[in-house]
Amino acid sequence: MQNGILLLHKEKGMTSHDCVFKVRKILHTKKVGHTGTLDPEVTGVLPICIGRATKIVEYLTEKSKTYDAEITIGMSTTTEDQTGEIVEEKKVQHPMTEEEIDAALKQFEGTIEQTPPMFSAVKIGGKKLYEYAREGIEIERPSRQVTIHRIERTTPVTFEEGNVTFRFTVHCSKGTYVRTLAVDIGKKLGYPAHMSHLIRTGSGDFILAECITLDELRFIREEGKEEDILVPIERALNHLPKWEISDTLASKVENGAVLPMPNEFAHLAEEDRVAVFTSSGRCIAIYMKHPTKLGLMKPAKILFQDKQS
Repeated sequence: MQNGILLLHKEKGMTSHDCVFKVRKILHTKKVGHTGTLDPEVTGVLPICIGRATKIVEYLTEKSKTYDAEITIGMSTTTEDQTGEIVEEKKVQHPMTEEEIDAALKQFEGTIEQTPPMFSAVKIGGKKLYEYAREGIEIERPSRQVTIHRIERTTPVTFEEGNVTFRFTVHCSKGTYVRTLAVDIGKKLGYPAHMSHLIRTGSGDFILAECITLDELRFIREEGKEEDILVPIERALNHLPKWEISDTLASKVENGAVLPMPNEFAHLAEEDRVAVFTSSGRCIAIYMKHPTKLGLMKPAKILFQDKQS
């Protein structure tokens, strides 16, 4: 059975669900799940979990992301990106200096507030925001905190027909809307703006150079070498603290045992998770602080037994 993470280079024009559907067909397996939605117009890194790796989707979704984006200052759109209709235009009268733009970008580093765009998959009242938007309904959206770890301009600033354009790279927490960030950058500079291009270049420590396209996956499948390109679950969880246990203890973990908490994890918060490894280097479970029993840990997820494939 195929188990692991496929690093897919998502192409333009496809939803994340389209990618999952196609991977299911190519690999002839039903157990496939993606680790975070990418808009159809956005290309780049989309980790897809196969087989038993579908059990760790939530842990990959929470990883930080890196994007290469382009912003156009001088007009805003309904969708906050290049696919929407223009809603406001205000021509930039004079070229902006790189120093002015770099200083504005710097102000977004750290924890910031964002209001999700109407054309997004955020659910309010059991309905996705884009469903309201398609009906012409705009509703109140609660703002939320996201973290911008790093943001910097990567190209010269161009000034053409009253519009300013440049590219930037951003490393950010999950849930960050880069198109909203582009709009807010424009506001900081005093103009309407939108995101005119976006590529996801990283998800956690997975980078674009490691990814393959669906066409490449088809060829690899025909060669019968798909196992060679799947990232092991162990690497996918390398952002979690590691707890290596004995083979004797492993058999108890496989059956979901509650275990004494090692001193090294005494500081764990309720939301923290620990990856449990056997002596052979296989991750068999994810454990957490027991919510009611002091000094104990319980399984948050049992991945698979060490004896199994």
